[in-house]
Amino acid sequence: MQHGKYRFIIGFLIAPMALYVIFVIWPFIQSIYYSFTDWTGLSPDFEMVGFDNYTKMFKDDIFWKSLEHSVLLAILLPLVTLGLALFFAFMLNVGGRRRKGALISGVRGSGFYKIAYFFPQVLSIAIVAILFQFAFDPAQGMINGSLKALGFEHLPNWLGDPKLALWCIMAVLVWCTTGFFVVLFSAGMASIPKDFYEAALLDGATRFTTFFRITLPLLWDTVQSGWVYMGILALGAEGFAVVNIMSVGPGGPDYSTTVLPLYVYQAAFRDGQAGYATTIGVALLLVTLAFAAVVMKLGRRERLEY
Repeated sequence: MQHGKYRFIIGFLIAPMALYVIFVIWPFIQSIYYSFTDWTGLSPDFEMVGFDNYTKMFKDDIFWKSLEHSVLLAILLPLVTLGLALFFAFMLNVGGRRRKGALISGVRGSGFYKIAYFFPQVLSIAIVAILFQFAFDPAQGMINGSLKALGFEHLPNWLGDPKLALWCIMAVLVWCTTGFFVVLFSAGMASIPKDFYEAALLDGATRFTTFFRITLPLLWDTVQSGWVYMGILALGAEGFAVVNIMSVGPGGPDYSTTVLPLYVYQAAFRDGQAGYATTIGVALLLVTLAFAAVVMKLGRRERLEY
């Protein structure tokens, strides 16, 4: 009987495991293999070059700039995005005044705010990037136009200034991702029994205290998962798309906004150095794994149940 059970389980899992190995694990193995070659990506011919690509990468100033920008995005974006999302979700669910006999309620119009916060999620990231590219235009953009109407004279060249460009891109990423986490955290807060809040408030606790003593500890697993997810987005597709569309160059000015995914793309498809591009890709993989491991390690705590 036991033998038949294990045979059934193995037979049930073998197909999805085979697909996972072929379409997920094998591309990583291929990338690591190509990182030791001089493959151009345009020809089936290539030769093994050992660690030459890795030596070149460690001496490449653009790689280190890209790594610095990617790490900055992976640290700051989750911090700002999740912080804002937690604040907004708390205000929408718990932070309102007492009314209609309910001790716990969100701010007035919370349903509308949830829709408004989530609205950027229905837009493609490419559309968002294009819209903000126009908004940041120094001559005809909405932002400088508004500042000019308010009387400001020395208007910045947002995306053309190396000191401002990356911060502008970060602001766009925060704007378009905060709404998703507001809805996610709101769903988590809705599952917390209101008795906890009512008991705390009757004992004299403030909203500030209830947030740090009740809401955040009970949502910690969701926050931790969101932190990893947001960091991976910043290191991957979202960061690449916004930088590639919005920045000058793209990646400029003077490589001030180049991130690792963009540098992989440029090395492979602009410079015809697919072997070197996969080397940078391997570095990006290690950075992503290290980021997820650090967040999971630092965020580990005893699970609370209610």
